[in-house]
Amino acid sequence: MVSYLLSKRPFLHASMDITERIIAFPRRLLFDRDYFWYLASLLLVGELVFNGLIINKVAYTEIDWVAYMQEVKGFLDGERDYMQLRGDTGPLVYPAGFVYVYSALYYLTDLGNNIRLAQYVFAGIYVATQAIVFAIYRQSKKIPPYTLILLCISKRLHSIYVLRCFNDPVAMLFMYCCILAMLHRRWLASCILYSAALSIKMNVLLFFPAFGVLLWQSLGAWTTLFYLCVIAGIQVGLAYPFLTTYPGSYMARAFEFSRVFDYRWTVNWRMVDEKVFVSREFANALLLGHIMVLFLFVAFVWCKGHLIRVFIDGFQNKRRIISVDEIIITMFTSNFIGIVFARSLHYQFYSWYFHCLPYLLTRSVPGKSLSKAVIRTIVLIIIEFCWLTFPSTEASSWSLVTAHALILVGLFVKANE
Repeated sequence: MVSYLLSKRPFLHASMDITERIIAFPRRLLFDRDYFWYLASLLLVGELVFNGLIINKVAYTEIDWVAYMQEVKGFLDGERDYMQLRGDTGPLVYPAGFVYVYSALYYLTDLGNNIRLAQYVFAGIYVATQAIVFAIYRQSKKIPPYTLILLCISKRLHSIYVLRCFNDPVAMLFMYCCILAMLHRRWLASCILYSAALSIKMNVLLFFPAFGVLLWQSLGAWTTLFYLCVIAGIQVGLAYPFLTTYPGSYMARAFEFSRVFDYRWTVNWRMVDEKVFVSREFANALLLGHIMVLFLFVAFVWCKGHLIRVFIDGFQNKRRIISVDEIIITMFTSNFIGIVFARSLHYQFYSWYFHCLPYLLTRSVPGKSLSKAVIRTIVLIIIEFCWLTFPSTEASSWSLVTAHALILVGLFVKANE
């Protein structure tokens, strides 16, 4: 990055006097892609300072940290039965990678007691995630630099990272590293990173349909199958202590798909009656909607209306060069579809897709005009407001669901224009 900044030398334009350069610099910082890392660097430094201020000025809120520490303490004390690993908030429901990450944090933070140090660790995770996401946006040919500012303004996201210390941000750091590796065509590295993310929290499965389609088109069937075995092998290796002792307990807890979420924490379905919310019928309806919309995108957007042809080409080892922006939009959309049809969104789940939103909005409401930029910003602000509303209300849930639906429809329509 340093060599990049030095090579551009933005102030040294012989045709401009010093006053003109000073006046032009802010505009270039916001709109000129040659200045991308100048703006990114300023924002990252600002984020470091701002997160430090938050940690020192805003009270930490205990939600899951103590429970995490209790769960990993059981593991460190020798327990391998997932049914017996639990904390104050309930049983351990995350895969083995979570256990190892938070075991390291357990020792790093004086057996979980030094929460302030944990907050600084998560501030580092926040800034690292921002840097990786910035690098993803830099690869895109469709995103102006000023979009980076939108990635730094979420009050809720800062809270999730440095005032809560949830495990969701850890999983998403690995996931965004996976996507960045994909953009550089480091497919094996991307599979390793994806499996690492999956071992921390299952939400990254929402990216899997797109990941599979992109691997299939880029590498063919047999290489894809090999890489899928790599992903599975890493999962088995990480879970080895549990699979060789209490395999049933591990699979039932770490990859539990039937869990019913607590209605009081839902952000997206407050308008639904609680009895409906917890019903199997409601869950099945959402799952059906998820599958149907996912199929539409796979068949008519990601495979461009040639699903059968793409499937056959994979077995014939025919490969296609996929653009950077196609990789980004496919991965982000796959995750977003899962968000739209999620049985419940809790407040920490905002970290699953916030970083995708500016890009998705740019693709669903394309255009360089001021009016288009204003529309995108308003939608993002509405979504942020919904996530800041606690407890959620019928109005905030309706607003969130409507905003999600509009983005999703826009993505499908614009992709087929």
